[in-house]
Amino acid sequence: MSSDYTPQKARKLSRETRLQARTGELADITLNLAPGVVQGNVAILPKKWAGDFLKFCWANPKPCPLLAVSEPGDPMLPRLGQDIDIRTDLPMYRVFRDGVMDQDVADISSLWQDDFVTFVLGCSFSFDEALRDANIPPRHLQLGSSTAMYRTNIEAAPAGPFQG
Repeated sequence: MSSDYTPQKARKLSRETRLQARTGELADITLNLAPGVVQGNVAILPKKWAGDFLKFCWANPKPCPLLAVSEPGDPMLPRLGQDIDIRTDLPMYRVFRDGVMDQDVADISSLWQDDFVTFVLGCSFSFDEALRDANIPPRHLQLGSSTAMYRTNIEAAPAGPFQG
């Protein structure tokens, strides 16, 4: 992290990055775009599945580190920052229907439903930054991959239909 880092600068850069996604200027991964800011992955589910998914995250805090949960139908995430609209502020959304990848879109406003609950889970990009700051280069970045992915034989604790 640069020596001129301040929390205020990090928040400003984070907001600018979200606004670039909102206006369509950013359509790529967010690796290294907001140093000093925890990044998250997003899962948006209908309310009928939200309780079980929340229990799944609580039962599996290491693979599913929960950063924030929205109220049903509310696309805003004030706990994470001002003016965050989850429908527009990511560079890309991968939409699944009935467990099958359906489409990638830049904005989910037209897909939004009054019962949707947003879950924000910790992202490996934040961990990668901590490693780089300690002069430990993440191997996957050296190999040209943006994300570290591993297969494991450790089962997650199930909750409702969520398991694996």
